[in-house]
Amino acid sequence: MRINIIIALCMASMSVFGQKRITISGFLKEKGSQELLTGANVYIQGSSSGAVTNNYAFYSLTIPAADSVTNAYSLVGYETARRTIGARQDTELNVSLSSIRQLDEVTISTRKQEDNVSGSAQMSVLEIPIEQIKKIPSLLGEKDVLRGLQLMPGVQKGTEGQTGLYVRGGGPDQNLIILDDAVVYNASHLFGFFSVFNSDAIKRVELTKGGFPARYGGRLSSVVEMDMKEGSKEKLHGEGGIGLIASRLTLEGPLSKGKSSFLISGRRTYIDVLAAPVLAFTAKREGENGFRPGYYFYDLNAKINYDLGSKNKLFVSGYLGQDKFSVKEEHGTFKMKAGLDWGNATGTMRWNHVFNRKLFANTAFVFTSFNFTTTSYFREAVGQGDATSESRLRYDSRIQDISFKSDFDFYPNASHAIKFGVQATRHKSTPSALALSGTYSEDDINPNEKPVYSLEGGAYFEDTWQPFEVLKMNLGFRLSYFKSDKKQYINPEPRFSAALRLAPDFSAKASYARMNQYVHLLSNTGLGLPTDLWVTSTDRIAPQQSSQVAFGFAKDLQDRGLTVTLEGFYKDMKRILSYREGASFLGISGENANDVDWQDNVTSGKGWSYGSEFLIQKKSGKFSGWVGYTLSWIYWKFPELNNGQTFHPRYDRRHDLSVVGIYEFNKRITMSASWVYGTGNALTVPAATFYPVSDNFFSRFDPTENMLNSHYKEFRASEFPAKNSFRAEAFHRMDLSIQFHKKKKRHERTWEFSVYNAYNRKNPFFYDRSEEKLDNGEWKTVLKKYSLFPVLPSFSYNFKF
Repeated sequence: MRINIIIALCMASMSVFGQKRITISGFLKEKGSQELLTGANVYIQGSSSGAVTNNYAFYSLTIPAADSVTNAYSLVGYETARRTIGARQDTELNVSLSSIRQLDEVTISTRKQEDNVSGSAQMSVLEIPIEQIKKIPSLLGEKDVLRGLQLMPGVQKGTEGQTGLYVRGGGPDQNLIILDDAVVYNASHLFGFFSVFNSDAIKRVELTKGGFPARYGGRLSSVVEMDMKEGSKEKLHGEGGIGLIASRLTLEGPLSKGKSSFLISGRRTYIDVLAAPVLAFTAKREGENGFRPGYYFYDLNAKINYDLGSKNKLFVSGYLGQDKFSVKEEHGTFKMKAGLDWGNATGTMRWNHVFNRKLFANTAFVFTSFNFTTTSYFREAVGQGDATSESRLRYDSRIQDISFKSDFDFYPNASHAIKFGVQATRHKSTPSALALSGTYSEDDINPNEKPVYSLEGGAYFEDTWQPFEVLKMNLGFRLSYFKSDKKQYINPEPRFSAALRLAPDFSAKASYARMNQYVHLLSNTGLGLPTDLWVTSTDRIAPQQSSQVAFGFAKDLQDRGLTVTLEGFYKDMKRILSYREGASFLGISGENANDVDWQDNVTSGKGWSYGSEFLIQKKSGKFSGWVGYTLSWIYWKFPELNNGQTFHPRYDRRHDLSVVGIYEFNKRITMSASWVYGTGNALTVPAATFYPVSDNFFSRFDPTENMLNSHYKEFRASEFPAKNSFRAEAFHRMDLSIQFHKKKKRHERTWEFSVYNAYNRKNPFFYDRSEEKLDNGEWKTVLKKYSLFPVLPSFSYNFKF
């Protein structure tokens, strides 16, 4: 009897382990346009098996064979699709999803854990649907993906109106901004008030601020990953808009119906055209003393993709953007010309290949470049006769990358989703400047460029592993490499994140990530201006490094379509760079600034930050939006700054709150509002002013009548309080917007009216010390606040066809 039981158990065991398994794989697309749908959920109904489409919409599920199974495919903004198929052999199943209007409430049914934030092993990931971004109130009607990310918890806003991102205590250079696998170094137009990303050309934007998967490297604080649209493979579509300062147009359509498509999107501001009549009138009124500034920016996105069969796809995409600012003034013997030009260029060629139903590969060749140039010419008559004084200046800063990367997705079974790959980048940085004085022609002068070459590489492996139904982990390891001249850096970067389900739709999460950064941004202003200098690590300048731990909870309220997350974090940063006190790369003193080594003007230190973040978000439905709150502390310590004492960087903000609401009254009217509040920036304000002049200069003034009195004569050094010890006023602002839609037979149009800073809050842009004369004749030092934007109404016209 016992023998029979043992034999039966062995046979059952052999049956379980020998059970046939099959793989279902394919691509998920949008019905009609055939646009690839990334980040969609795929799962087998009635089981715990599930997957998520990768960045190229590929999925793979390995399950036990069965007579039939029902696959479910879901993505926010699309109707859930279900397919029942026979599951006795490997199957390729490509599925198309139909989009739904945001107005229609999404029917929430019982869904698998893979559908929810609480079921993902990843934490500290934020995503805003592009359609939501287009409905959020914006500055002068220009929709901006980076401005949308600024409204999320953990992301500090910089100075008023700026699009720079300060994530969990990191600076703007510590964000890896990726557009179709290409790094974008300077993501700002108009001195930081708009980003370079045209929302009409963007399909998806995702921000990772902690728990970084091993596939990402090269920055300390965040990854902003954006994918451009592929373009419709079925018919020609277009959309665009006309606003107060810029217009845009996007066209997409098939090159070969069902096989290949194109997308081209352009935007240009016409500030220069609108300002020209005003400037001409001013110049005429003032005679020859016309001061004529000019400015415009443009950007262009383009993409072509080819479907080369069921196993191969080819994508070619690129971005080109430029800002041009100029100033001219001429009267009599005086002549002045100056200009600022900066811009980005990227190009990406990607090849997707499906080796089999379990192995997918993406290979990319990438080019990216950022350049900044400023020029000036000055001429003025001096003394008697025809003697003139002339000077010329040209300053150039460039960084250019050529990269190769190959990434693989391997799905061995339902419990593992493995990613591995390699990448290599050759950096060419040219921090050059030339300052000249004397008598020169107005012809261009060229700096003596001294390019610096370096090599950055990395190899990684990560596995999203679900050992138990209630536990999912992402285990990863990255090995980064950097070589500059004679110095090599090799750094291991372990990564870990996990989600433990405590109840249905509720989980606890934790993560750890170590990051290294080999490319640095040197800035005097902290505003992210194009004059900031990009440099790479050298023999003397070691890479920056950070370690971050995070923990939190995630809850999905399925019946209401809400997700709620609460996270805490601690981040330690080493070898972060800053200019020495009073130092700058560009010294205009008649000498060749190329002879000045930027490494002599910088100092390294450490920083740390910690805090907590709360987010409640609704991505779809008649009413959508989110509430985000951040409580955080940021500290820096540099041996050569602030006498070696700890201080707060300027973007330290104790409290940061954002409330965003979008309400669709009906198919014709959409209204939205946003309100933000933040603790004021930490600033350094001098306690007194030093005038570097001689005693003879002071003796020319009556100390009883002039502000340059004996107090200033005796004062021979500037007195500064502790660095950034002054706290600016709190920042808060409300923006409003209303959109009127009308769908006609062949096109749809939208009128939008918006108000930026609706209650005219005078938020501080900067502070300055000045002297005011009192009624009794005495002088008083006062601190003046300067604001940038009053209440700003705007309107725009948008269309689709």
